[in-house]
Amino acid sequence: MKLKSLPSMRSKKRYVIFRIHSSGPLEYSNVKDAIWNSLGDWLGQNELAQAAPRLIKNLWDGRQKRGFLQCSPKYVDQVKMSLALIHQIGEQRVIFQTLRVSGTIKSGRNKIKNK
Repeated sequence: MKLKSLPSMRSKKRYVIFRIHSSGPLEYSNVKDAIWNSLGDWLGQNELAQAAPRLIKNLWDGRQKRGFLQCSPKYVDQVKMSLALIHQIGEQRVIFQTLRVSGTIKSGRNKIKNK
């Protein structure tokens, strides 16, 4: 039987909602690799483990080129900076735009939908 931890014991999360501006379509795997490489270069291995980033696959919208990246609240600014440093994915030139930072996926979706 799996024991659940109390809400006060769980680590907090933030969701960085981003959009990619590019001339052509982008594959999820290429975007994921570019994000991980940039996070590793900017944060280093120790801070990368503490930031606990996670690109959520089922929230990646390939048509609108929009995604959700989960991370620790202390590292939101550094994660946003590492996204801004990505200028190329494969052969395509890209620009990452941070749309919003949210505490939950539901509120993040609602905020973008109302925008």
